[in-house]
Amino acid sequence: MEQTIKDMAVEQRPREKMELLGASALSNEELLAVFLRTGVKGRNAIQIGRDLIQKFGGSLSRLGSAGLAELKKSHGLGLGKASQLVAAFELGRRVAMERATLVPLDSPSSIYEHFSPMLAHLPKEKLLVVLVNTRLRLESVVEISSGTVNQTLANVRDILHPVVSNNSYSFILIHNHPSGDPSPSEPDRILTRKVVEACKIFQIIMSDHLIIGRPNITGAPYFSFREAGLIP
Repeated sequence: MEQTIKDMAVEQRPREKMELLGASALSNEELLAVFLRTGVKGRNAIQIGRDLIQKFGGSLSRLGSAGLAELKKSHGLGLGKASQLVAAFELGRRVAMERATLVPLDSPSSIYEHFSPMLAHLPKEKLLVVLVNTRLRLESVVEISSGTVNQTLANVRDILHPVVSNNSYSFILIHNHPSGDPSPSEPDRILTRKVVEACKIFQIIMSDHLIIGRPNITGAPYFSFREAGLIP
């Protein structure tokens, strides 16, 4: 039977360890244990946290992208704790979006850093229009579509409408590939060409189209159409 947290030495208990050393000293499962507070018979809160992370492939990002219906079925959670966990991850995403307003989104790596927590582990493709000001800092994010495991449904009019209606200086098109491979598909290339041509007509600046994948050993976890020379 797993040792209960009360049976641990005081300095090893997650809350006491956080008080002594700070939150950064805690492991992922210990941080989840602080949030979960209590365990269940045969599993303390740290073990439940560890089980959750393992269930989602060892990835906090994938855990954070899980829906309420999936989480509440996990052993040791239920609706109450699952709801709190979803809320906690959503707060984290909103903090990340607030931070994105403080730095320029002027490179593919910067865009990826701020938007991969939101998109990298989603089970379906999602297409976003990110509106930026003259300093390339975030103004707002508009979700255009959420599609299947390998395709979103969008047209040029839907993409450019928020840019025009908000009189934005520029925009970044972002979508994810659930497979984790950020290589552009032929529909991705066709859509980008159409948007680029429309931007010329309406004199709109398209900063980039970024496809977000996941870290891999063969290359960058994203594909930038501008970096590839496909956006003038």
